[in-house]
Amino acid sequence: MTRLLKEERGATALEYGLIGALIAVAIMGVVSTLGLQIQTIFSTIATTIATTP
Repeated sequence: MTRLLKEERGATALEYGLIGALIAVAIMGVVSTLGLQIQTIFSTIATTIATTP
């Protein structure tokens, strides 16, 4: 019985690890996308400022 309880804890820890990894990948994707959009916005602003007399 004790062995079964330990195996369930291991499985639960593995599940939490997988969920954490999935969340990390999702966050990396969002940050990457937002980073590119912010870079485009700042580039546009810099170009506008540079070309304004």
